[in-house]
Amino acid sequence: MALPTLTPKSNSSVSILPVTGTHSNVVSALATGAYSTSEFVSGAVSQVTYVYRKLGGDVLDLEIREENVYAAYEEACLEYSYLVNIHQSKNILSDVLGNTTGTFDHKGNMESGSLSSSLGGTHVQLKFPSFNFAYAKRVADGISEDANIGGNLTVYSASLDVVNDQQDYDLQAIVSAMPEHSASVGSKKVVIKKVYYKTPNAMWRYYGYYGGLGVVGNLSTYGQYADDSTFEVVPPWQNKLQAMNYEDSYNTRLSHYSYELKNNKLRLFPTPRTSIATKMWFEFSIPGDSWQLDEGMDTGIDGINNMNTLPFDNIPYKNINSIGKQWIRRFALALCKETLGHIRGKFGSIPIPGESVTLNGAELISQAQNEQTALREELKTVLDEQTYGRLMAGDAELVENAGNIQSKVPMKIFVG
Repeated sequence: MALPTLTPKSNSSVSILPVTGTHSNVVSALATGAYSTSEFVSGAVSQVTYVYRKLGGDVLDLEIREENVYAAYEEACLEYSYLVNIHQSKNILSDVLGNTTGTFDHKGNMESGSLSSSLGGTHVQLKFPSFNFAYAKRVADGISEDANIGGNLTVYSASLDVVNDQQDYDLQAIVSAMPEHSASVGSKKVVIKKVYYKTPNAMWRYYGYYGGLGVVGNLSTYGQYADDSTFEVVPPWQNKLQAMNYEDSYNTRLSHYSYELKNNKLRLFPTPRTSIATKMWFEFSIPGDSWQLDEGMDTGIDGINNMNTLPFDNIPYKNINSIGKQWIRRFALALCKETLGHIRGKFGSIPIPGESVTLNGAELISQAQNEQTALREELKTVLDEQTYGRLMAGDAELVENAGNIQSKVPMKIFVG
Protein backbone atom coordinates (compact mmCIF):
# COMPACT_ATOMS: atom_id res chain seq x y z
CA MET A 1 0.00 0.00 0.00
CA ALA A 2 1.43 3.31 -1.02
CA LEU A 3 1.94 5.96 1.64
CA PRO A 4 -0.25 9.04 1.23
CA THR A 5 1.36 12.27 0.10
CA LEU A 6 1.05 14.92 2.84
CA THR A 7 0.52 18.46 1.74
CA PRO A 8 0.70 20.62 4.88
CA LYS A 9 -0.51 24.19 4.61
CA SER A 10 2.72 25.43 6.20
CA ASN A 11 6.08 23.90 6.98
CA SER A 12 6.74 26.24 9.91
CA SER A 13 4.87 27.30 13.03
CA VAL A 14 2.41 30.12 12.67
CA SER A 15 3.64 31.82 15.88
CA ILE A 16 7.38 32.30 15.61
CA LEU A 17 9.49 35.35 16.22
CA PRO A 18 10.58 37.12 13.01
CA VAL A 19 14.12 38.37 12.63
CA THR A 20 13.00 42.00 12.48
CA GLY A 21 10.13 43.96 13.95
CA THR A 22 7.57 46.24 12.33
CA HIS A 23 7.13 49.86 13.41
CA SER A 24 3.40 49.92 12.71
CA ASN A 25 2.75 46.95 15.05
CA VAL A 26 4.36 48.37 18.19
CA VAL A 27 1.80 50.75 19.72
CA SER A 28 -1.17 48.36 19.42
CA ALA A 29 0.81 45.60 21.20
CA LEU A 30 1.65 47.62 24.32
CA ALA A 31 -0.04 46.71 27.59
CA THR A 32 -0.33 50.23 29.07
CA GLY A 33 0.88 52.59 26.36
CA ALA A 34 2.96 54.50 28.90
CA TYR A 35 5.71 54.64 26.28
CA SER A 36 4.70 55.27 22.68
CA THR A 37 7.03 57.94 21.32
CA SER A 38 8.86 57.46 18.04
CA GLU A 39 12.14 56.94 19.93
CA PHE A 40 10.57 54.16 21.97
CA VAL A 41 9.03 52.52 18.91
CA SER A 42 12.45 52.38 17.22
CA GLY A 43 13.98 50.85 20.35
CA ALA A 44 11.22 48.24 20.59
CA VAL A 45 11.64 47.24 16.95
CA SER A 46 15.39 46.79 17.33
CA GLN A 47 14.74 44.68 20.45
CA VAL A 48 13.10 42.03 18.25
CA THR A 49 16.36 41.39 16.41
CA TYR A 50 18.25 41.48 19.72
CA VAL A 51 16.01 38.76 21.21
CA TYR A 52 16.03 36.74 17.99
CA ARG A 53 19.84 36.59 17.90
CA LYS A 54 20.39 36.10 21.65
CA LEU A 55 17.93 33.19 21.91
CA GLY A 56 19.05 31.49 18.71
CA GLY A 57 16.05 32.15 16.53
CA ASP A 58 18.12 31.53 13.42
CA VAL A 59 18.85 27.96 14.63
CA LEU A 60 15.57 26.97 16.27
CA ASP A 61 12.19 28.66 16.03
CA LEU A 62 11.20 30.85 18.97
CA GLU A 63 7.51 30.31 19.74
CA ILE A 64 6.78 33.95 20.65
CA ARG A 65 5.56 36.81 18.55
CA GLU A 66 6.99 40.27 18.02
CA GLU A 67 4.10 41.68 20.09
CA ASN A 68 5.47 39.79 23.12
CA VAL A 69 8.80 41.53 22.63
CA TYR A 70 7.18 44.98 22.42
CA ALA A 71 5.23 44.40 25.64
CA ALA A 72 8.37 43.12 27.38
CA TYR A 73 10.33 46.17 26.22
CA GLU A 74 7.69 48.50 27.64
CA GLU A 75 7.68 46.59 30.94
CA ALA A 76 11.47 46.86 31.11
CA CYS A 77 11.26 50.64 30.65
CA LEU A 78 8.63 50.89 33.40
CA GLU A 79 10.75 48.75 35.74
CA TYR A 80 13.80 50.91 35.09
CA SER A 81 11.78 54.08 35.75
CA TYR A 82 10.36 52.55 38.94
CA LEU A 83 13.77 51.70 40.40
CA VAL A 84 15.36 55.01 39.44
CA ASN A 85 12.43 57.03 40.86
CA ILE A 86 12.68 55.14 44.17
CA HIS A 87 16.37 55.99 44.26
CA GLN A 88 15.64 59.67 43.66
CA SER A 89 12.93 59.67 46.33
CA LYS A 90 15.56 58.52 48.84
CA ASN A 91 17.69 61.49 47.83
CA ILE A 92 15.14 64.28 48.12
CA LEU A 93 12.16 63.15 50.21
CA SER A 94 13.24 64.90 53.41
CA ASP A 95 13.59 68.19 51.50
CA VAL A 96 10.25 68.15 49.68
CA LEU A 97 7.85 67.01 52.41
CA GLY A 98 4.87 69.36 52.40
CA ASN A 99 5.52 70.54 48.84
CA THR A 100 2.90 70.38 46.10
CA THR A 101 2.04 66.94 44.79
CA GLY A 102 0.39 66.02 41.47
CA THR A 103 -2.39 63.99 39.88
CA PHE A 104 -1.56 60.93 37.78
CA ASP A 105 -3.35 58.77 35.25
CA HIS A 106 -3.34 54.96 35.16
CA LYS A 107 -0.08 55.00 33.18
CA GLY A 108 1.76 56.85 35.95
CA ASN A 109 2.03 60.06 33.91
CA MET A 110 1.14 63.39 35.48
CA GLU A 111 -2.10 64.96 34.35
CA SER A 112 -2.34 68.65 33.54
CA GLY A 113 -2.73 70.85 36.58
CA SER A 114 -1.21 73.64 38.63
CA LEU A 115 2.02 71.77 39.31
CA SER A 116 2.66 70.63 35.75
CA SER A 117 1.92 74.10 34.40
CA SER A 118 4.13 75.80 36.99
CA LEU A 119 6.97 73.50 36.01
CA GLY A 120 6.50 74.26 32.34
CA GLY A 121 5.52 70.69 31.50
CA THR A 122 8.91 69.30 32.50
CA HIS A 123 9.50 66.29 34.70
CA VAL A 124 10.25 66.85 38.38
CA GLN A 125 12.31 63.66 38.71
CA LEU A 126 14.75 65.05 36.12
CA LYS A 127 15.45 68.15 38.22
CA PHE A 128 18.19 68.66 40.79
CA PRO A 129 16.23 70.28 43.65
CA SER A 130 17.34 72.93 46.10
CA PHE A 131 17.79 71.55 49.59
CA ASN A 132 15.85 73.26 52.38
CA PHE A 133 15.77 70.60 55.14
CA ALA A 134 11.97 70.56 55.06
CA TYR A 135 11.54 67.68 57.50
CA ALA A 136 13.96 69.20 60.03
CA LYS A 137 12.11 72.51 59.76
CA ARG A 138 8.77 70.84 60.44
CA VAL A 139 10.18 69.24 63.58
CA ALA A 140 11.75 72.54 64.62
CA ASP A 141 8.38 74.28 64.21
CA GLY A 142 6.84 71.94 66.75
CA ILE A 143 9.68 72.49 69.20
CA SER A 144 9.51 76.26 68.66
CA GLU A 145 5.82 76.26 69.51
CA ASP A 146 6.48 74.68 72.89
CA ALA A 147 9.36 77.08 73.52
CA ASN A 148 7.10 80.02 72.53
CA ILE A 149 9.67 81.38 70.07
CA GLY A 150 8.01 80.63 66.73
CA GLY A 151 6.33 77.77 64.95
CA ASN A 152 3.08 77.57 63.01
CA LEU A 153 0.64 77.77 65.90
CA THR A 154 -1.25 81.05 66.26
CA VAL A 155 -0.84 82.70 69.67
CA TYR A 156 -3.69 84.88 70.95
CA SER A 157 -3.77 87.41 73.77
CA ALA A 158 -6.55 88.27 76.20
CA SER A 159 -7.07 90.03 79.50
CA LEU A 160 -9.08 89.54 82.67
CA ASP A 161 -10.32 91.98 85.25
CA VAL A 162 -8.64 91.62 88.61
CA VAL A 163 -11.15 91.36 91.45
CA ASN A 164 -10.14 92.75 94.80
CA ASP A 165 -9.12 89.97 97.22
CA GLN A 166 -9.78 87.22 94.60
CA GLN A 167 -6.78 84.98 93.97
CA ASP A 168 -8.20 82.32 91.62
CA TYR A 169 -9.27 82.81 87.98
CA ASP A 170 -10.37 80.19 85.46
CA LEU A 171 -8.55 81.08 82.24
CA GLN A 172 -10.14 78.15 80.37
CA ALA A 173 -13.62 79.49 81.12
CA ILE A 174 -12.60 83.02 80.19
CA VAL A 175 -11.34 81.95 76.77
CA SER A 176 -14.32 79.65 76.11
CA ALA A 177 -16.70 82.54 76.83
CA MET A 178 -15.08 84.78 74.20
CA PRO A 179 -17.36 84.91 71.11
CA GLU A 180 -14.40 84.89 68.72
CA HIS A 181 -12.94 81.70 70.26
CA SER A 182 -15.89 79.73 71.66
CA ALA A 183 -16.51 77.74 68.47
CA SER A 184 -12.87 76.80 67.89
CA VAL A 185 -12.17 75.96 71.55
CA GLY A 186 -15.14 73.68 72.19
CA SER A 187 -13.96 70.96 74.57
CA LYS A 188 -10.27 71.53 73.81
CA LYS A 189 -7.93 72.61 76.55
CA VAL A 190 -6.19 75.85 75.59
CA VAL A 191 -2.45 76.17 76.14
CA ILE A 192 -1.42 79.17 78.25
CA LYS A 193 1.83 80.63 76.95
CA LYS A 194 2.43 83.63 79.18
CA VAL A 195 0.83 85.54 82.09
CA TYR A 196 1.73 89.17 82.89
CA TYR A 197 0.17 92.12 84.60
CA LYS A 198 1.34 94.79 82.16
CA THR A 199 2.91 94.94 78.75
CA PRO A 200 6.55 93.87 79.19
CA ASN A 201 9.16 96.57 78.89
CA ALA A 202 12.62 95.27 78.17
CA MET A 203 15.38 97.87 77.75
CA TRP A 204 18.60 96.54 76.27
CA ARG A 205 22.03 98.02 76.82
CA TYR A 206 24.41 96.73 74.22
CA TYR A 207 28.04 96.18 75.04
CA GLY A 208 30.47 98.84 73.84
CA TYR A 209 32.08 102.06 74.97
CA TYR A 210 28.90 103.47 76.51
CA GLY A 211 27.50 100.12 77.56
CA GLY A 212 30.35 98.40 79.30
CA LEU A 213 28.47 98.21 82.58
CA GLY A 214 25.19 96.44 83.25
CA VAL A 215 25.11 94.83 79.84
CA VAL A 216 22.78 92.00 78.87
CA GLY A 217 25.06 89.97 76.60
CA ASN A 218 25.53 86.58 78.13
CA LEU A 219 25.05 88.13 81.57
CA SER A 220 28.43 87.22 82.94
CA THR A 221 31.49 87.44 80.70
CA TYR A 222 32.35 89.18 77.47
CA GLY A 223 30.26 92.36 77.72
CA GLN A 224 32.01 93.86 80.72
CA TYR A 225 35.36 93.59 78.98
CA ALA A 226 34.39 94.79 75.51
CA ASP A 227 34.97 98.19 73.95
CA ASP A 228 33.93 99.62 70.62
CA SER A 229 36.75 97.87 68.77
CA THR A 230 36.03 94.39 70.14
CA PHE A 231 33.30 92.24 68.66
CA GLU A 232 32.20 88.73 69.45
CA VAL A 233 29.73 86.58 67.53
CA VAL A 234 26.77 85.51 69.64
CA PRO A 235 24.12 83.16 68.22
CA PRO A 236 20.73 84.91 67.94
CA TRP A 237 18.92 82.16 69.84
CA GLN A 238 21.02 83.06 72.90
CA ASN A 239 19.89 86.69 72.74
CA LYS A 240 16.28 85.54 72.25
CA LEU A 241 16.40 83.40 75.38
CA GLN A 242 18.07 86.28 77.26
CA ALA A 243 15.27 88.60 76.19
CA MET A 244 12.65 86.15 77.44
CA ASN A 245 14.52 85.84 80.75
CA TYR A 246 14.86 89.60 80.99
CA GLU A 247 11.17 90.22 80.37
CA ASP A 248 10.13 87.49 82.78
CA SER A 249 12.26 89.15 85.45
CA TYR A 250 10.24 92.34 84.99
CA ASN A 251 6.97 90.46 85.08
CA THR A 252 7.67 88.53 88.29
CA ARG A 253 10.39 90.20 90.39
CA LEU A 254 9.64 93.86 89.69
CA SER A 255 5.87 93.53 89.57
CA HIS A 256 5.74 92.13 93.09
CA TYR A 257 3.35 89.51 91.68
CA SER A 258 3.86 85.85 91.08
CA TYR A 259 1.41 83.19 89.98
CA GLU A 260 0.67 79.51 89.94
CA LEU A 261 -1.04 77.82 87.00
CA LYS A 262 -2.70 74.43 87.40
CA ASN A 263 -5.10 72.98 84.83
CA ASN A 264 -5.54 76.52 83.41
CA LYS A 265 -6.61 77.78 86.83
CA LEU A 266 -4.64 80.91 87.68
CA ARG A 267 -3.78 81.77 91.29
CA LEU A 268 -2.16 85.14 92.00
CA PHE A 269 0.28 85.87 94.80
CA PRO A 270 -0.08 87.95 96.90
CA THR A 271 -3.83 88.49 97.10
CA PRO A 272 -4.44 91.22 94.49
CA ARG A 273 -5.53 94.73 95.26
CA THR A 274 -7.31 96.70 92.54
CA SER A 275 -5.51 99.79 93.73
CA ILE A 276 -2.29 98.25 92.37
CA ALA A 277 -3.43 96.40 89.24
CA THR A 278 -6.85 96.25 87.60
CA LYS A 279 -6.09 93.86 84.71
CA MET A 280 -4.02 90.82 83.98
CA TRP A 281 -3.00 89.75 80.49
CA PHE A 282 -2.23 86.30 79.21
CA GLU A 283 -1.27 84.69 75.92
CA PHE A 284 -2.68 81.35 74.80
CA SER A 285 -3.00 79.03 71.83
CA ILE A 286 -5.79 76.70 70.75
CA PRO A 287 -4.46 73.23 69.87
CA GLY A 288 -5.55 71.82 66.53
CA ASP A 289 -5.17 68.34 65.16
CA SER A 290 -2.29 67.38 62.87
CA TRP A 291 -4.50 67.45 59.75
CA GLN A 292 -6.07 70.86 60.31
CA LEU A 293 -5.19 73.55 57.75
CA ASP A 294 -4.26 77.03 58.93
CA GLU A 295 -5.89 79.65 56.72
CA GLY A 296 -3.26 82.21 57.68
CA MET A 297 -0.24 80.22 56.48
CA ASP A 298 0.80 77.34 54.28
CA THR A 299 1.59 74.48 56.64
CA GLY A 300 2.03 71.92 53.85
CA ILE A 301 -0.58 69.51 55.19
CA ASP A 302 -1.96 68.81 51.72
CA GLY A 303 1.45 68.30 50.15
CA ILE A 304 3.90 65.44 49.79
CA ASN A 305 3.88 63.10 52.79
CA ASN A 306 5.79 60.06 51.45
CA MET A 307 7.35 58.75 48.25
CA ASN A 308 3.94 57.69 46.87
CA THR A 309 2.84 61.33 46.57
CA LEU A 310 6.02 62.63 44.95
CA PRO A 311 5.22 64.27 41.58
CA PHE A 312 7.28 61.70 39.66
CA ASP A 313 6.27 60.66 36.13
CA ASN A 314 7.64 57.71 34.26
CA ILE A 315 11.10 58.72 33.10
CA PRO A 316 10.83 59.87 29.47
CA TYR A 317 12.40 57.38 27.09
CA LYS A 318 14.46 60.07 25.36
CA ASN A 319 16.10 61.02 28.67
CA ILE A 320 17.34 57.49 29.42
CA ASN A 321 21.00 57.33 28.42
CA SER A 322 23.03 54.44 27.00
CA ILE A 323 23.56 52.95 30.47
CA GLY A 324 19.83 52.73 31.11
CA LYS A 325 18.96 51.52 27.64
CA GLN A 326 21.41 48.63 27.86
CA TRP A 327 19.83 47.60 31.19
CA ILE A 328 16.41 47.78 29.53
CA ARG A 329 17.55 45.55 26.65
CA ARG A 330 18.86 42.91 29.01
CA PHE A 331 15.78 43.02 31.25
CA ALA A 332 13.44 42.81 28.24
CA LEU A 333 15.41 39.80 26.99
CA ALA A 334 14.89 38.06 30.35
CA LEU A 335 11.16 38.81 30.18
CA CYS A 336 10.97 37.36 26.66
CA LYS A 337 12.83 34.28 27.81
CA GLU A 338 10.31 33.83 30.65
CA THR A 339 7.40 34.16 28.22
CA LEU A 340 8.97 31.60 25.89
CA GLY A 341 9.44 29.29 28.86
CA HIS A 342 5.77 29.52 29.81
CA ILE A 343 4.74 28.74 26.23
CA ARG A 344 7.03 25.73 25.93
CA GLY A 345 6.04 24.60 29.41
CA LYS A 346 2.51 23.86 28.20
CA PHE A 347 3.90 20.75 26.52
CA GLY A 348 6.52 18.70 28.36
CA SER A 349 7.44 16.90 25.16
CA ILE A 350 6.31 16.64 21.53
CA PRO A 351 5.98 13.11 20.09
CA ILE A 352 7.51 12.44 16.67
CA PRO A 353 7.66 9.12 14.76
CA GLY A 354 9.87 6.74 16.72
CA GLU A 355 10.97 9.43 19.22
CA SER A 356 9.90 12.51 21.15
CA VAL A 357 11.29 16.04 21.65
CA THR A 358 11.63 17.31 25.23
CA LEU A 359 11.10 21.07 25.61
CA ASN A 360 13.07 23.28 28.03
CA GLY A 361 10.24 25.43 29.36
CA ALA A 362 11.04 25.01 33.08
CA GLU A 363 14.72 25.72 32.50
CA LEU A 364 13.96 28.92 30.57
CA ILE A 365 11.63 30.18 33.30
CA SER A 366 14.21 29.54 36.02
CA GLN A 367 16.98 31.25 34.07
CA ALA A 368 14.78 34.24 33.22
CA GLN A 369 13.66 34.82 36.81
CA ASN A 370 17.23 34.60 38.10
CA GLU A 371 18.38 37.08 35.46
CA GLN A 372 15.60 39.51 36.35
CA THR A 373 16.50 39.34 40.05
CA ALA A 374 20.19 39.85 39.28
CA LEU A 375 19.48 42.85 37.05
CA ARG A 376 17.29 44.49 39.70
CA GLU A 377 19.93 43.97 42.38
CA GLU A 378 22.64 45.27 40.07
CA LEU A 379 20.76 48.49 39.42
CA LYS A 380 19.78 48.95 43.08
CA THR A 381 23.39 48.46 44.20
CA VAL A 382 24.72 51.01 41.72
CA LEU A 383 22.03 53.54 42.63
CA ASP A 384 22.58 53.10 46.38
CA GLU A 385 26.27 53.85 45.85
CA GLN A 386 25.26 57.12 44.17
CA THR A 387 22.89 58.65 46.71
CA TYR A 388 23.69 62.27 47.48
CA GLY A 389 24.96 61.32 50.92
CA ARG A 390 27.36 58.74 49.45
CA LEU A 391 28.56 61.26 46.87
CA MET A 392 29.33 63.81 49.59
CA ALA A 393 31.19 61.18 51.59
CA GLY A 394 33.22 60.30 48.51
CA ASP A 395 34.02 63.96 47.83
CA ALA A 396 35.10 64.44 51.46
CA GLU A 397 37.39 61.43 51.23
CA LEU A 398 38.80 62.70 47.94
CA VAL A 399 39.57 66.13 49.42
CA GLU A 400 41.15 64.57 52.49
CA ASN A 401 43.33 62.27 50.40
CA ALA A 402 44.35 65.16 48.16
CA GLY A 403 45.41 67.10 51.26
CA ASN A 404 47.41 64.12 52.50
CA ILE A 405 49.23 63.94 49.17
CA GLN A 406 49.98 67.65 49.15
CA SER A 407 51.28 67.50 52.72
CA LYS A 408 54.05 65.17 51.52
CA VAL A 409 55.19 67.54 48.77
CA PRO A 410 58.31 69.49 49.92
CA MET A 411 57.81 73.23 50.21
CA LYS A 412 60.18 75.36 48.18
CA ILE A 413 62.54 77.65 50.08
CA PHE A 414 62.34 81.20 48.76
CA VAL A 415 65.63 83.09 48.75
CA GLY A 416 65.24 86.82 48.10
